[in-house]
Amino acid sequence: MALYAKAAEILEKVERKQATVKTLVYDSKFQNIKQLFALVCETQKFSSILQEIIESTKLLKQTKIKMNLAKVLVYDLVIGKGLKCGGAWKALMMKHRSRLQAALARMKIKQKVSRNQDLLSSSLQHPEGDQLPRYVRVNTLKTTVEDAIDYFKREGFSYLGQAYRLDDLNLKGKSFVGDLHLSDLLVFSPKTDFHDHNLYKAGHIILQDKASCLPAYLLNPPTGSHVLDACAAPGNKTSHLAAIMKNKGRLFAFDLDAKRLSTMSTLLLRAGVTCQQLANQDFLKVDPDGPQYKDVEYILLDPSCSGSGMVCLRDEASPSQKEQDKRRLQALAAFQLHCLNHALRFPRLQRLVYSTCSIHTEENEQVVAACLLQNPGFRLVPLLQQWPERGLAPLTKCLRASTTKTLTHGFFVALLERHTAQRLEEQASETLNLVAEMSPSSPSTSKDIHEADITEGGDEVQEPISTKDMDMAEEANPTEENTETSGMKKRKKKKDGDKEVLEHKITEEQTNTSGRAKKKKNAKVE
Repeated sequence: MALYAKAAEILEKVERKQATVKTLVYDSKFQNIKQLFALVCETQKFSSILQEIIESTKLLKQTKIKMNLAKVLVYDLVIGKGLKCGGAWKALMMKHRSRLQAALARMKIKQKVSRNQDLLSSSLQHPEGDQLPRYVRVNTLKTTVEDAIDYFKREGFSYLGQAYRLDDLNLKGKSFVGDLHLSDLLVFSPKTDFHDHNLYKAGHIILQDKASCLPAYLLNPPTGSHVLDACAAPGNKTSHLAAIMKNKGRLFAFDLDAKRLSTMSTLLLRAGVTCQQLANQDFLKVDPDGPQYKDVEYILLDPSCSGSGMVCLRDEASPSQKEQDKRRLQALAAFQLHCLNHALRFPRLQRLVYSTCSIHTEENEQVVAACLLQNPGFRLVPLLQQWPERGLAPLTKCLRASTTKTLTHGFFVALLERHTAQRLEEQASETLNLVAEMSPSSPSTSKDIHEADITEGGDEVQEPISTKDMDMAEEANPTEENTETSGMKKRKKKKDGDKEVLEHKITEEQTNTSGRAKKKKNAKVE
């Protein structure tokens, strides 16, 4: 019984993005690690098939057990080698065995296959995750990259130097390289296992996918700064931030789930992090004007998402699941936008990284576009020009990651930066130029962006975010590098009416700015 209870618990944690399957299995300290790992992986692989069997037989209603527990029990009963437990659960499941087997048989007849394995999609029969490199982040709070390389070489691994192309990450055997983008990342061949390695147990290395390392790396808070990790657990990004800050400054980390926060505390202790201040609190209820956050200038926001970019969570959804997923995406997008807007309220915030492990536009570009339209004081910052996969047009300053183009799990990252007062004044003029010249009948610049309703806090339903809206958001927030070019392009002939409106708006903006400057001056005198 303990085997199935622990397997169900791990599946639930994986769905909540707490950690990878392998990490959770090894950290569980279960007596038979291999048996537990095999059961979790196989159940996960057949997840959609098992769910369809369970739903068609109404097993949950009749047994009163939860879905993940039902999945691991049904897997062993009708697909695996039989239940490995006795007692109440076995007696309960044996009552329904014939109906469950009949449901599986009907699925095979319908799909015209004879083997259970043939019910799986080709992507699940040959998982992409098995082909991804093993990424190892060196924890610079405890060691150096050079020392870690020397340690692995003494163990018989062959160091091939720094990678310069993506193809250099296709490794075999005991070869490894330094990553071509992140200096503290080492890359090994797929399936190289370090969960029992001394460096991992001592916190000298962190097993973290390369895409997951991007948010902290791109936020890059300076030593001694005040940083906020909004949805922090399980803590790999938090420990990465602490390493970048050299453990100096203050690192506020929030998570609503007490168990996740407890796990995170253990991870940070092992990693040697000392600058953290953990809080079991809903980030949306944190007061941005609280005195303890008055010096927060950097925020990492990696909110709850669909997890659709995680290779281990991908499966073939049934029609009913697809409809549920659509509704769930809308709810997640609303929550993510709410979090993003809330984070931008911190008064001294200068830079914010927004990231998800999702491949869905609704959670990525559309959320960022809506946020930019609602927060004109922030702009997108172009990221890693050499990165092989960009955000969908027009938000190409953002980054995407995927198994095929970057050899990582699916991911999305955007970096938002606050404008200075002078830049805001210039933006008023430039934005009016851009908006005035945008024709309502102009064609969309990309067919990749789909409309989706995004609600904030589940209350007010906003207008669908269209490609035109995203264009406007991007053009309303140009980078400093392209401001001059953009201005030259837009210095065309305008109608007299447009000129008058533009002059009036600029004058009004200058008056407001001047007023704010006078208030500041008077405040200083007082």
